[in-house]
Amino acid sequence: MKTEQLPIGNAPEPVALSHFPSSFHAVVWRNWTLVPTARLAKTIGTTPGNIKKLGAALGLPAPKRISADQWRRSALTIIRRNWHLLPYEQLLILLDWTPEKLAFTLQEDDFLYIKLGSHKPKCQTVRWQEPDATAQKRASELAMIVKDSFPKKQEPLFAFVKALEKPIKPRPNSKPNPFSPRFCYSYHALYGDPLLEKEADPYPDGYLARLAASGVDGVWMQAVLSNLAPNPWNPAASAHYEERLAGLRKLTERAKKHGIGVWLYCNEPRTLPVAAFAKAPDVKGITVGEHATLCTAVPAVRQYLTDAIASVCAAVPELAGFFSITYSENQTHCWSHGEGAKCPRCASRGTVASLTDVNTAIHSGLAKAGGKQKLIVWDWAWPDSVVADAILKLPRDVLFMSVSEWDLPIRRGGVAATVGEYSLSAVGPGPRATRHWALAKARGIKTVAKIQAANSWELSAVPYVPAVANTAKHAVRLRAAQVDALMLGWTLGGYPSPNLEVVAEIGQGARADEALQRVARRWFGARDAAQVVAAWTAVSTAYEEFPFHIQTIYNAPFQHGPANLLWEKPTGYRATMVGFGYDDLSTWRAVYPPEVFIAQLRKVADGFQRGAGSLLSSSNPTVRTEAHLMEVVAIHFASVANQARFVQIRGARSAERTEILDDEVALTRRLLALQAQDARIGFEASNQYYYVEMDLLEKLANLAYLREGFSMVGENLTA
Repeated sequence: MKTEQLPIGNAPEPVALSHFPSSFHAVVWRNWTLVPTARLAKTIGTTPGNIKKLGAALGLPAPKRISADQWRRSALTIIRRNWHLLPYEQLLILLDWTPEKLAFTLQEDDFLYIKLGSHKPKCQTVRWQEPDATAQKRASELAMIVKDSFPKKQEPLFAFVKALEKPIKPRPNSKPNPFSPRFCYSYHALYGDPLLEKEADPYPDGYLARLAASGVDGVWMQAVLSNLAPNPWNPAASAHYEERLAGLRKLTERAKKHGIGVWLYCNEPRTLPVAAFAKAPDVKGITVGEHATLCTAVPAVRQYLTDAIASVCAAVPELAGFFSITYSENQTHCWSHGEGAKCPRCASRGTVASLTDVNTAIHSGLAKAGGKQKLIVWDWAWPDSVVADAILKLPRDVLFMSVSEWDLPIRRGGVAATVGEYSLSAVGPGPRATRHWALAKARGIKTVAKIQAANSWELSAVPYVPAVANTAKHAVRLRAAQVDALMLGWTLGGYPSPNLEVVAEIGQGARADEALQRVARRWFGARDAAQVVAAWTAVSTAYEEFPFHIQTIYNAPFQHGPANLLWEKPTGYRATMVGFGYDDLSTWRAVYPPEVFIAQLRKVADGFQRGAGSLLSSSNPTVRTEAHLMEVVAIHFASVANQARFVQIRGARSAERTEILDDEVALTRRLLALQAQDARIGFEASNQYYYVEMDLLEKLANLAYLREGFSMVGENLTA
C-alpha cells in the first residue's frame, strides 16, 4: 500500500499507554463500539473470533452492528483515537480507505492534520498474539472497570440525526427581522465533501424547518471551487463536479421552501501540487512544501476565479451567495500567509492587491451570472495595516463581515487579556470590529457580525452552552451598533437552541429580558420559565470568569474534558488545536499563571453546577435536560482544572494528588452517565465525537493505574 503521499512531519514516538496490557488490547478497546469486528480483525491480523474473545476478556459487551450512517459519520473520531496506535498502513485498513482519500481528509477536513499536531507518530505495526498471563491479569482488572461503569442503557450515537430529520409544524412569524441574513452551519454535516455524501444530507427538511423556527434564514457549507467547476490546471481535482452542483441545486431549492438561503465558504484560489505547474509555469506563485499558489497577479488566474464562480451561480440559481476568507490557515494567494515577497509579481504589489484580486474576481463572477447572488467579504486575520485600504477597494454592493468580539479587552482573575474570537464568555462587540464596520459604513457597505451565538471553542462538546443571557446581551449591542446581518457561528453552534431563538427575538425588537422570557416559555412552559431564566443568567455571569485567550481555547483540553488522560510522566508533546491536549499546561494557560488559570476554571465550573442544581429537582423533563447541559459544562471545566493541578504536582504522591484522582473518577463516571442519556454530548460537526463511552472508560482505567497500579481496581472505583 503506497502511503508516500501522506504527511509525516517529524514522526515522534507515540505516547505510552501504560494502562493497557498491550497495543493490540488498546486497539480493540478504542475501536470496540466504532469499527466492525471483521475489519478490526483484518487490521491486526487475526480472526473475528479472537477479537470477540479478547473483548469478552476485557469485560466488553457483545459488539453491536455498526450502521452505515454511523460508519460514515465516525471517520474523524476513528482517525484521532488511532493516531498514536496504528501506522498509516493499518489505519487505512481500519478505515477501508485509499491513501488518496486519507490525504484529502487530512488536508481539507477543517485542518484535520493541524488538529492532529502536523505530524504522524512513528507507530509500530500492531499484530495479534495470544495474551500471556500478565496481560490476562491486567485485562481482568480492566474488565472490573467495565463491569462497574459501562452504561446499562445508551442512546445510540448520532441519535440526534434522526431526531432533527423529523418533520415539525411550521411556526408562523410575520415580524420582519432587520438582521438578515442570519446564517449558521449544520449541526451534523460531514465537513470534507458533503455534496457527494448522498446518504448523509447536511440539511434534511426537518432540520431546516427547525432552524427556520429558531429564527435562522441562512445556512453555509464549505466549498472548494475546483470541486464545483473545472480547474484548467488540475482537471483531476474537478472529478464529479457536476454531481456536486446537482446536489447543491437541489439543496438550495429545498432550503428556499423554508425561507433559508444557502451560502458557500470560498477560500480561494487553493494551492496545487507543484507538478501541476509543469505545463503552466506562468501562473505559478510561491512554493510551499510540495504545493504552490496560483498567483492572482496573473490575469488568467483571476479570470478562472470569475468564470468558476459564474458557472456555479448559473448552475445553482437559488444560491444565496458566497463568503470569502482571504487570509486563513489554508495557503491561497501569494500574500495569504504574509509571504508574498517571495513572488516576483506580488512582492511589489503588496497584500491589499492580492486581497482585492480575489474579492474582485469573485464579485465579477457574481455580476457575470446576473448579480442575484451576494458576496460577504470577511476580514478574518487581515493585518491591521491593510484594512482601511482593502475596504476602500471593495465593490459597494458586497457585505463586509468582522468577528464581533475580536480585540475585546478583558480582565480575568486580575490578568489582562484580549479576546481573539470564538467567545461566548466575553460579550462584544470589540474595538476591531467596531472600527472596521465604521470604515465599511462610510463607503455605504452593509455590515455583518460574525458571532458565536450558541457555543464556541471555549466549549463545543455540547449542542449549546446555556449562557443564554450573554447571547442576548451581545445581540442587543449589535442591534444598537446597527449591524445589518449575523453569522451565528462557525462549524459549531448550529443546533436549534434557545440561544438562536433569543437572537431572533432581539432582532425583531425585543429587550433582552423580554427575549429570554419568551424563549423560556416556548421551551419550558410558563410555570418553569422564570426559574430557567434565572439559571441562564447565573451561569452567564459565571461564564464571564472564563480565562479566555485564543491559545487557551484552541489548546486546552476543554472539548475532551475528563476524556483527556492524565500522564504520570511528561509526554513532551505540544497541545494541538482542539485535537490533543496531552499534558501541555504551559500552552493551555497562555498568559494566565497556573494558579489563576485553575482558580478561574473552578469559578466557572462551580457557577454552572449551581445553575444545574437549581433545576435538577424539576418535574419537567425538558428543564432537567437543560440542567444536564449545565452540568456537562461544569464537568468539563472542573476536569481541566484538575488536570492542570495534576500536572503541577504529579511528581510526588500526596493527599492532594489522591483527591484529584478521586474527583476525576467522579466527574468521569457522571459524564459517562450523562452521555449515555444524550448522544449530543461530546459531538461537534467538524470534529465528530470528541469522546465516546470507551474513552471515558479508558480514563477510569488510566486513573486506576495512576492510583494503585491496578491492584484493587474495582474497589477503588466503586468506593
